[in-house]
Parts: sequence; C-alpha cells; structure tokens
Amino acid sequence: MLRNFRIDKFHAEIIPKSTLLKVLTFIDRQGIQTPFLLMDTERIRENISIIGKSIKNSTVFYALKANPDPAIADFVNKEDVGFEIASEGELAMLSSLGVEPSRIISSNPVKPIRFLQKAAEYGVRYFAFDSLEELDKIARYAPGSNVYVRLSVPNEGSEWPLSRKFGLEIDDAVELLSRAEGKGIHPVGVTFHVGSQCQNPYNWNIAIDKAKLLWDKAESKGIRLTLLNIGGGYPINYTKVVTDIDTIERNIANLIGDRFPEDTAIHLEPGRAVIGDAGILVSSVIGKARRQDEDWLYIDVGVFNGLMESLGGIRYTYIVEAGEGSEKWWTIAGPSCDSFDVIDRYATLPDPDIGALILILSSGAYTVSYASEFNGFSIPKTILI
Repeated sequence: MLRNFRIDKFHAEIIPKSTLLKVLTFIDRQGIQTPFLLMDTERIRENISIIGKSIKNSTVFYALKANPDPAIADFVNKEDVGFEIASEGELAMLSSLGVEPSRIISSNPVKPIRFLQKAAEYGVRYFAFDSLEELDKIARYAPGSNVYVRLSVPNEGSEWPLSRKFGLEIDDAVELLSRAEGKGIHPVGVTFHVGSQCQNPYNWNIAIDKAKLLWDKAESKGIRLTLLNIGGGYPINYTKVVTDIDTIERNIANLIGDRFPEDTAIHLEPGRAVIGDAGILVSSVIGKARRQDEDWLYIDVGVFNGLMESLGGIRYTYIVEAGEGSEKWWTIAGPSCDSFDVIDRYATLPDPDIGALILILSSGAYTVSYASEFNGFSIPKTILI
C-alpha cells in the first residue's frame, strides 16, 4: 500500500532527507501495527562521527538512558563509543554485550549501593559525586575509584533543566575534592551539565569558566585535576533548526584551549544528539472531536507510552497522511483515559482521516526509555532500519 503524506520543505530541515526517505520506504513495504519507532542507523553513525570531532583529547560516552534498546546499544557499541550509565539494569545490558569496563562511566551523583558494588566488581572506575555521603559510599563500595565532582551551572535556555537536583558551588566542591584524597579514592576532575536540549550556547561559556575557577582553587590546595567532563545537552531540531554541533563544539574547544592544560582529558555524554533525529515514531489517528471551540486529534501514542517529554516542554513536528481541507490548529492527545495525556496544544496540521498514519519527527531519544504500559497501551517497538 502506497502512503501519501503531506511533506514540505520544512520537514527536510528538521530531519535529514535520507532518514525521512528510509522511513517512508519502510512504511510502504511493511504492515506493522502502530505505534512503532523507526531508527535510522546511518544517521546514528553520522552523529557519532561528528560529536567530539572538534574537541581535542575528547572521549564520547553515549548516555544510555536516552534510548536503552538492546539493538541500539549493540549498534553504538560496535561504533567503539563508550557508555554513561546509572543502574544495574544498564550495567547488565552492557555486560551482555561485552562492553569493556574502561568504556563505561557513571555520572549520576547519587548511586544505589547495589549498582555501585556491581559496577566496581565489573571494573568501572569513574564515578561522579556531589556530597560527602556519596564520597563515603564510593570509598566503601568502590575503593580506588576515580571521582569527579558535579558543579552547579546555569540551565537557562535548556528545554529540560537539570541544575536543581544535583551540583555544588565552587568552595563546597573544592572541600569535597580535598576530602576524597583521604578516603582511598582519587579526585581527578569536575563535571557539569548545561541542561538537556540546550539552545543557549553561552551556557557552556559560563560552565567552563566556573569549572576553571574550581580547577585553579583545587590546584592551590595541591589537588591536580586531569579530567573535564562537560556532560551532554547538545540540541537537535524539533520544531525549528537549532545551532549545529560543530558550531557549539568549536566554541567549547576554544574555551577549553584557552583555560585548561593542553593534556586535559575531555569526556562528553551525548544522548539526544546521538539518536534523537535518527528516530521517527509512527502512530495512527484513533479519533477526532470538537470540544469548546478546539479541534482534538487522538493518536495511539501519548505521554505515558512514549511522549513523556512533551510534559516538560518538548514539542514535535508531525507529518500526517493526506487529509481533506487546509491546515488548522489541533490539540493532540494520547490514547489513555487520563486527561493528563495531552501531547501538543498548538499543532498545525491538515485534517486526517481516522486510521491515518502520523509521523512524529526527531523522536529517537527519551521516548521509549520513558514509556510505560499505563492503561494497557503498548510501548512502541523499536526497529532499526
């Protein structure tokens, strides 16, 4: 069955034309029940090849939480990329793939004891922290580890801020680095996170400047740091074209080059930037209604089984099968009985038929990893193409 989608030039600016073409070809040839997530492996490979390219001494650790599908983890592993993890489940997956412990780090500043024990047993040696209690845990359950302190930095301009739950100010961070040395663990660096889907490039300027102040204060106390972990945060195109990775990284590289020793090791933890724009969720229209002067469009994937980030401000671009009439404003809702299950209140789309397919662009990251089977609705199957 040949499908007829309303596609315009803007859609090819949001995601690569090659990815869209592969998805359309797959849909025409297959009869898989929606919802499902199609992942373009060539786009994943291309993203991996770009990230870190402009930053000297950099190592990429894919944030597995962005999409922990085993097939994706296996694909990324074969691209010789490291992994950033936070749980026993993630560690077990990487162990099943034979990932070397030297290619695994854990930057969650507060880790479950069982995970910390198992990670140490596996051979993982790099852990973040931001409290004395966490230092004590690492010293007890993962002695001899290398630790890096989480610094609090501004997250303004990020769609998904991460600054309140974790992070320390400079003086407190220096104090904890000093204490680490006396606990049989090795203080090696500093980390920060500018916020997920960061669209304010200056956040990296502020964060790197703050990290430099911490670095110098630590050195004044005899602590020689060697690692700068800049976390993740690189943005992707959702409803508009954002600053590209190369531009962001050239700025970061200049900042690091001006402020840090030449041999400083740089760790990056991209998640969204690796797989976000490689994925397209394929959903179906299951209902329409007119309520209080609003047009409602109901689809078979919602905030509980795949689009949780829409609750935090992420908005998507949609492509629908050709319907009748001109475009109009829609409120898009998921399939569950819960009134919380609203994905978008300002989507402009043609009027699709019941049963028509709707493509949700740039949905490779933080969709299936957040999903549940609330109300009995299925988690979208992930398919690599």
